[in-house]
Amino acid sequence: MVTGGQQVGGTRSFLPAVEGLRACAAMGVVVTHVAFQTGHSGGVAGRLFGRFDLAVAVFFALSGFLLWRGHAAAARDPGRKDLGPPIGHYLRSRVVRIMPAYVVAVVVILSLLPDADHASLTVWLANLTLTQIYVPLTLTGGLTQMWSLSVEVCFYLALPILALLARRVPVRFRVPAIAALGALSWAWAWVPLHTQSGINPLSWPPAFFSWFAAGMLLAEWVHSPIGLPHRLAQKQAGRVLMAGIAVVAYLVAASPLAGPAGLAVGSNLQFAVKTATGSLVAWALVAPLVLDRPDTPHRLLGSTTMVTLGRWSYGLFIWHLAALAMVFPVIGTFPFTGRMPTVLVLTLIFGFAIAAVSYGLVESPAREALRRWEKRTHPASEPATSPPGRVIDVEADSIAP
Repeated sequence: MVTGGQQVGGTRSFLPAVEGLRACAAMGVVVTHVAFQTGHSGGVAGRLFGRFDLAVAVFFALSGFLLWRGHAAAARDPGRKDLGPPIGHYLRSRVVRIMPAYVVAVVVILSLLPDADHASLTVWLANLTLTQIYVPLTLTGGLTQMWSLSVEVCFYLALPILALLARRVPVRFRVPAIAALGALSWAWAWVPLHTQSGINPLSWPPAFFSWFAAGMLLAEWVHSPIGLPHRLAQKQAGRVLMAGIAVVAYLVAASPLAGPAGLAVGSNLQFAVKTATGSLVAWALVAPLVLDRPDTPHRLLGSTTMVTLGRWSYGLFIWHLAALAMVFPVIGTFPFTGRMPTVLVLTLIFGFAIAAVSYGLVESPAREALRRWEKRTHPASEPATSPPGRVIDVEADSIAP
């Protein structure tokens, strides 16, 4: 980053602290589901544990930031003839990043997990195509968390269209326009929709656009002149303020203002409060990492351990409910009978172990195959390398379950 009135150029393609934050978000999703499955869904503790589901907002914001920053940079460079990352490369990287490991997980879980036994053809097709939030009663045991990935895929598909529309917006109006659309999505619960029984429109993409928009705003600021958001992120007092915003927003989200404890959905107003506070939590957690000076060390989130766990975070997300189901018979207990600390630790151990295998045998080989293919057929789209010796595809690294 630069100082003064210049734009923030030359930002790093790979941000270790962002990878570490992704690992924390994945573990946050695990905490929510473990708390529910061990019966910790009531009272103050239940509210606090249950609202760890706002980790999904962090994932969406990370995707919004990483996938939008190329478009934000192109909009501010009059010398560039291209207007952002090539769509073909973008779509291929999305498919290869998501689908190979996801399809393996769906096949294994629907075939072997007792909770998903005897799944119908409709359940199979809906889950394999990530359309389960639109098909009645197809969210099934071991795969219920995939609703958010279904939403995420819609954002991926919509992003090139949003980029095309954004080209018509003057640069100085891009941030207000994105912020306005994000705030408008908070009203989704009041849109009169008539759906089949078993379909919940509150799980559809428009309801959560503000979470994705939080990252898009950060991408715009990264390539904008130094302003208040940058100063907050680059000063200790500002980072403390952002942390305070995240904590306060989280506590509001965990209160009755945002709905009942656990995974139940409240009134329209409560749902709007939850999504709005999720936007604030995600923005306040991601902003200090991406708007800070590039040379700022992040000793915890940027450590080798956290970066490695972040690399495995997608696998943890898609496998953790299966890992959780394995834990109960291992320790000789049943769901909703307590023992949350033990169940949580074992779920994380089992989950990360499966995730490491998934990354080594499925995710990494698939991405390497795409990289080789891109190198042969589209040399101009060859990804940057950073740090030395490691090939980084910015778009492929931005998955947010």
